[in-house]
Amino acid sequence: MSKFITLEGIEGVGKTSNRDYIRDLLEATGKPCIVTREPGGTALGEALRELLLQHAQEKISDDAELLLMFAARAEHLHKVIRPALAAGKYVLCDRFTEATYAYQGGGRQLSMDKIAELEKLVQGDLRPDLTIILDAPVDVGRERAGQRSAPDRIEQEKNDFFERVRSAYLDLANLHPERICTVDANQPLAQVQQQIKQQLQSRDII
Repeated sequence: MSKFITLEGIEGVGKTSNRDYIRDLLEATGKPCIVTREPGGTALGEALRELLLQHAQEKISDDAELLLMFAARAEHLHKVIRPALAAGKYVLCDRFTEATYAYQGGGRQLSMDKIAELEKLVQGDLRPDLTIILDAPVDVGRERAGQRSAPDRIEQEKNDFFERVRSAYLDLANLHPERICTVDANQPLAQVQQQIKQQLQSRDII
C-alpha cells in the first residue's frame, strides 16, 4: 500500500540528510520509494524553482510567489506524485503544501483561507499520510544553513520572517496531529533519526 510522506522545516534543520535516512529505512523494509522535492520535481517545477529562489533584482509579489508555488505543485502532482502513488510506491517529498502555509501564510502573512482554497483546487482531497516537521530555533537553523551555501532569495529574509514560518509550522502540527508530527532537530543527528524512526514505527510505515 502506497504512502505519501513529506519532510518540512525551516532552513538548516537537516531535511536532506534525514530525507536520505527515511528513504534508506523504507527501502530496507522492501518498500519501493521515490524521492522528490518542492518546488521542483518536474521540468516545469524546476524552472519555476529557479525563478522563485534565484537572486533576482526584481521583487516577486507575494501573490505571484504563492501562485507559482501552486503551479509547480499542480504539475508535480499530475506527473510525479499521483502516478507513483497509483503504482503502489512510497513518495518521499522534501516540502509540500505545509511549506506554503508556513512560508507564504506565516512568513509573508498571506491569507490562510486563500491558501486553503488553492490547496483544495490543486489537490482535491489528497494530503500527505505523514508530515514530519524538523523543528529547531531560528538562529540555530540559520547558522547551519549559512555554513552550507550562499542564501537564496527566500533565505535572505530577516529573522522575524523565519520566526513566523516556524510558528506556522508548529500551529499546523497542533491542528493536524493525526498526520503531522514534530521532531526536535536541535539535537545530534543520531538522536534526530531515532525520533524519526519512532514516528515511522508508531504509524506502521516501517
